[in-house]
Formats: sequence, C-alpha cells, structure tokens
Amino acid sequence: MHKTLIIIAIIALLPDTARLQPMPLPAILDEIALRHPMPAMYDAAIRSQDEAVAGARSWMAPELSAGFLMTPYNPNRWKADADHFEGMGSFMISAQQFIPNRKKQDAQAAYMSAMSGVDRENKKATLNRLWAAAKRNYMEWGVLRKKQRVLGDSEQLLQFMVESAELRYRNGLEKINAYYKAKAALAQLASEQLMLESDIAQKRIALNALMNRPPNAPLEIDTIFIQKDYSSWVFDSTLLAGNRSDIRAVDREMLVNQLKITTEQRQLLPEFGVRYDHMFAFGTQPWQFTLMGMVRLPLAPWSSGMYKANVESLKWRNLALQQEKLTRLNEASSMAYAMQSEWAFAKRQLELTERQILPALRRNLQTQQLAYEQNTTELFMLFDAWEALNETQMNYYDQLLKLLLLQTQLEEVLEIR
Repeated sequence: MHKTLIIIAIIALLPDTARLQPMPLPAILDEIALRHPMPAMYDAAIRSQDEAVAGARSWMAPELSAGFLMTPYNPNRWKADADHFEGMGSFMISAQQFIPNRKKQDAQAAYMSAMSGVDRENKKATLNRLWAAAKRNYMEWGVLRKKQRVLGDSEQLLQFMVESAELRYRNGLEKINAYYKAKAALAQLASEQLMLESDIAQKRIALNALMNRPPNAPLEIDTIFIQKDYSSWVFDSTLLAGNRSDIRAVDREMLVNQLKITTEQRQLLPEFGVRYDHMFAFGTQPWQFTLMGMVRLPLAPWSSGMYKANVESLKWRNLALQQEKLTRLNEASSMAYAMQSEWAFAKRQLELTERQILPALRRNLQTQQLAYEQNTTELFMLFDAWEALNETQMNYYDQLLKLLLLQTQLEEVLEIR
C-alpha cells in the first residue's frame, strides 16, 4: 500500500511533458486541417458560391402597374349623360413578364457552379503551406530533443571527468589545467541546454498556433522520423500539374473564364416577353384589353459593345493565366530538381558521418576513457576525445535537420502530405 502511494506521488510530481502522450506528425496535420481558421474560411466561401448556383435559373420579376389611361382632367367628362355622351377615360392595370432564354440560364449556371472550384484548390494549397510549416517546426523540435540527449550524455561524462580530476589532484596525480577546461565545458553544457529548451518552447508555441490551440498548451512530439527517398523522381510538368493545387487553381480559373465567355456570348441571344393590359372604361364605354409579345435584341450594335468587350477581356486574361501556369511549372520544376540534388548530397554526407566518422570517434573516446581509468593517459586527452565526438554529434544532427528540412521543402513543392 505504501509503495503504491509513493509511486502515485512521484507520478503526480513529474512535469506535465513527462506524462504527455507524444503526438505524431499525422495527428498534428489532421488537427490543423480540422481546427485552423483558414480552411474553415475557404469552406464558408465555397458554400457561399455553391448556394448562389440555386438562383442561376431564376426568372426576372414580373412588372405590374395600374393607373388612369387617357382620362380627362375634368371628372365631369368621365360619366355618360343623356345626350348620348359615353364618357371618356379608363382605369388600366398591366402585367408584364419576360421569359428568360434557357441557353443563357444554362451558361450562367455552369459558370457559377465552376467558381467554387478555384477556392477548393486554393484551400488545398493553403493547407499544404500550413502542413509544411508544421513539418518544419516538428522536425526542428525533434532534432532539438536529440541534441538534448547528446548533451545529457556529455554532462555525465564531464561530471565523471571533473570528479575524477578532483580526486586525482588531491592525490597529486592530475594537472589542474584540464580540470578547469572540463568545469567550463560542464557550465557551457548547462547554457546550451537552456537555449535548446527555449527553442523547444518556441516550436511548441508555433505548433499550438497552427492547431488553433492556446500557445502554452501542453504538447509533446514523437522524435521518430521517416526519411523518404525522392532521388529517382522525375519532376515533369505532368507530375507537377497533377500534384500542385496552385497550378490546378490556375486551370480552374481559366475554366471559369471560359465559361464566363460563354455566358457573355449568350447575353447576345434575344429574350421574349408578354404584356397584358386591361382597361376599365368610364361611362358606357366598353372595357378593352391589350395583349402584346415583346422581344429584346441585345445583338444591336449600340447594345452589344459591352458584351463583346468583356469577351475580349476574358480571352486576354486566360492568355495571361496560361503564361502564369507555365511560369509556375518552370519554377516548381527547377526548385524540385535543385532540392533533389542538394538532398542527395546531404544524404551522402549524413551517411558518411553516421557510418564512418561517428563510430571512429566513439571508439576513440572509449579507448581514451579506458586508458584514463587505468591511469595510462592524461585528462586532456580524454577531454579532447569527448570534445571531438560532441562537436561531431551536434554537427551530425544539424546535417540531419538540413536533410529533413530539404525533404519537407520538396514535399511542399510536390504537395505531398
């Protein structure tokens, strides 16, 4: 019973981060897609455009009117009299309705239905940028954690050096100069640990912000990284045009403009209407009516200029978008190939450090430590061996971070989650 209480008390005293379940990168990306306000903003804009499509086939409002028709100002003349005067004037009610052209409505509906496609692609492009930012912060945080572990191991070794040197110095077996170097290095490690912890706090704030959580909300990550191999990929226009949402958004905008051109051209089609008037004649005059058909002719030279100008404007706009698409494809392709080349070099450099340099330095440190424990070498030799390994390990994690960030950049260019 007492042991159980002690264990519970120890767990309660642990820092929050020690009890947190690490959050893997896919879960963070899912949270960003679900909680960040930018995707929600695009969803609202898309819904707004889709709802507007329902009104594309609406008719124009009917026109109603009522009033006096050809009525004398003198009310006495409205009535019939004994001299066979029938009276003059009438009260008229009118109704008028234009019937929309079906082809115009179909073109307008197709145009409005396509408009939300641009925002759908822009939403994916925005999510891609948010995910890339999350990946960068996640990778940087993970590498900082690995550096902390290196510093923790170094701190234990330096503490051993300092304690051994103090003991040997008291017994007249050790020189004092290497001892102070070890003491200074131990203090420097504490300073570096503080800097790493500060950097980790910044990464935590950044990731919480991307997930739309309170900046200081508890968060821990999984430091296991998956290194992907893009060395054999060919970044042609087909791959990039199919993967990148910003390029697909340009295609969607060109389609919208083409549908708008069709809409403008259909505005030149005639529209027909009907008008009905009914006159309540005064006096003994007979009631009368008028039934008329009407037609609008937008094709007339004085009324078609605006539509034709809009068509020409949209054609030139599509030509500009086509050049923009080619520019984006060229930029993305060159960026992808440059990153691929840099990634391959960084990969070889990392493997060289991992397979040859670090094992040799670790064996050298083990040899020097064994020799020091057997009193066959000096402290400064052990310190130099540790210093070389520690510096190389920190550089190795800098190389690893560079490789992971290049992978993240390449995935951002290719829009790979």
